[in-house]
Amino acid sequence: MSQLSRRALLAGLASAPLLCKAFAPASSAQTPLRVVIAGGHPGDPEYGCGGTAARFSDLGHEVTLLYLNTGQKACPDRPGDPGSTVRIAEAEKACAILKAHPKFAGQCDGHAVVDDTHYRDFQTLVEGLNPDIFFTQWPIDGHRDHRATYALAYDTWLRMKKKFALFYYEVSDGEDTSMFSPHLYVDISQTEARKRAACYAHASQTPDRFYALQSQVSHFRGIESGYGQAEAFIEQIGGPKVALP
Repeated sequence: MSQLSRRALLAGLASAPLLCKAFAPASSAQTPLRVVIAGGHPGDPEYGCGGTAARFSDLGHEVTLLYLNTGQKACPDRPGDPGSTVRIAEAEKACAILKAHPKFAGQCDGHAVVDDTHYRDFQTLVEGLNPDIFFTQWPIDGHRDHRATYALAYDTWLRMKKKFALFYYEVSDGEDTSMFSPHLYVDISQTEARKRAACYAHASQTPDRFYALQSQVSHFRGIESGYGQAEAFIEQIGGPKVALP
């Protein structure tokens, strides 16, 4: 290889973006995107994607947090079970902090159902939201509701002909999420305080314990990516390319 061509190659490599920052930043000058972040329970989208949700909403994009259940333990809801009422109110407060909209798929905490009826119901719900970008939970996870959220989301993505970009996120890594090897990162250094406030809006769910773990995750992902704090993602191959902040 000639010295000239080597210089040209090295110059090209130096100017190429790292894989984790390969998407152009989302801009408020773009047509607003519809962003949906799905999680098994009220709190899951906030813990895994709260900083990213805030960044999208700050850029003028429409963000919806889609919860598989409302937090009630009694299936179906029975008088005297306060879970649903309490956790819906907490989710609404968290969404207000992130400038997002809450949406509930109507399943029951700890009793997720994945069958033909629920696949179709979930697809109908997502079709109504018509997302450009969809975040869902990683499938290798210790909680059945998290795994169900993945299964319903992935099936919907397939049945909707892969029309939206699909990403996976982590939550309580090492305790719930396992074997997560991300290649995309979003800098949440400027939105971490709002993420924290949104997570603490779920006051019934011992946020002192759970946020401490999630904070360790975001600091570690920051070290990996070169940011102060970051949230990490895996892109599902086959969907359209879209911008992450």
